[in-house]
Amino acid sequence: MQNAAKFELRRVAGIVLLIGFAVLVLIAALGTGEDAGTIISIFSTRFLGIFIEAVPFLLLGTLVSGLIEAFISTDDIARWTPRNPVLATIAGTFMGFAFPVCECGVVPVVRRLYTKGLPMSVGVTFLLAAPVINPVVLVSTYVAFGAGTVLIGRFVITALVAFAVGLVFAVAARPQDVLQPTSLAPVMGGDGEVIPLYAKTRRKPLLVGLRDALRMAGDEFFDMGRYLIIGSLLAALMQTLVSQDVLLALGRGPVVSVITMQLLAFVLSVCSTVDSFLALAFAGTFTTGSILAFLTFGPMVDIKSTLMFAGVFKRRVVLYLILLPMLMTMLVGIWLNLNITF
Repeated sequence: MQNAAKFELRRVAGIVLLIGFAVLVLIAALGTGEDAGTIISIFSTRFLGIFIEAVPFLLLGTLVSGLIEAFISTDDIARWTPRNPVLATIAGTFMGFAFPVCECGVVPVVRRLYTKGLPMSVGVTFLLAAPVINPVVLVSTYVAFGAGTVLIGRFVITALVAFAVGLVFAVAARPQDVLQPTSLAPVMGGDGEVIPLYAKTRRKPLLVGLRDALRMAGDEFFDMGRYLIIGSLLAALMQTLVSQDVLLALGRGPVVSVITMQLLAFVLSVCSTVDSFLALAFAGTFTTGSILAFLTFGPMVDIKSTLMFAGVFKRRVVLYLILLPMLMTMLVGIWLNLNITF
C-alpha cells in the first residue's frame, strides 16, 4: 500500500509539473510575437538540426560500445588500468585518443566500460574529457582558431577540470551510490581503489563477435536514443523561445560574458566536433575567457548529454556532473578575463 501511494504521488506530481511546464512554454511562445505556424516551423527545423547532427555520433558510440562488449573482457580492463587512483584518473583524461567520440557517443561507451569493471573515477574523467581531448576535436579547433591561446587553453582547461572532478569521485564516492544498477559491473568492481584481477576469458571468433557487437549496438542505440530525443526537443525549445539577441547583448562583461556563453553552450547543444566554428563567430564580440568557457563546458555538459547521463548515473550524481564542471570552467574563465590580457 505504501509503495502504491508513493507511486500515485509521483504520478500526480509529474502531471502537475508537465502542466506547469506546458503553461510556461505557452506564455514564452506568446511573448515572442510570432504566430503559431512560424514558431512550430522554427522549432521543427532546430530540433531536426540538433538531432540529425547528433545521431551519427550516438550511432558511432553505440557501435564502439558493442565492440567493447564483444571483444574486451574484464581482465583486459584490469590489466590496462593503472592501480594507483591518481594515475588511473590521469589515464581517463586521455582515453579519448583511444575512443574518439563526442558527448553523444561517449555516454554509451562509458556505460559499457563500467559493466566491464572500469573504475568509476576513470569513467567520470573520460566522460568529461573525451568530447574535447580527442584527435577529431584537436584538428577542428586548430582549423578554426589556429595554434594559439584558444587551442591550448581549451585542452588544458578540459584536462584539468575533468581530472579534478574524477579525483573528487575517486575520493568521495562509491560505485553503488553513483551508478544506476544496469551500469555496475557484476562483481561491483571499479571503485578506483583496488582493481580486481580476473581469470582470462576466451576471445570470441571474429564473425561471432561482430554479430554480437551489432546486436548489442542496436539495443544500446534505442536505449540511449530516447534520452537524445528528449534532450534535442528541450534544446530546440530553448533555442526557439529564448532570444539569442538578449544573450549576445551580455557579451562584453568579464563575469557576465562567461555565464552567458556557458548558458549558450548548454542550450545550443552543439556537437564538440563542430562547436569551434560556432565559437569563432562569437570571437569578436565575447571575451576570450568566455569563448574558452563555451568550448570547455559545452562538450562536458549540455541538454542532450544531461538527459543521457540519467541512463548511467543516479539523479543526484547527474546534478553534480553538471555543477562541478560548470563552476570550475566559470571560475577559470572569469579569472582569465580579469588577470590575462589577450
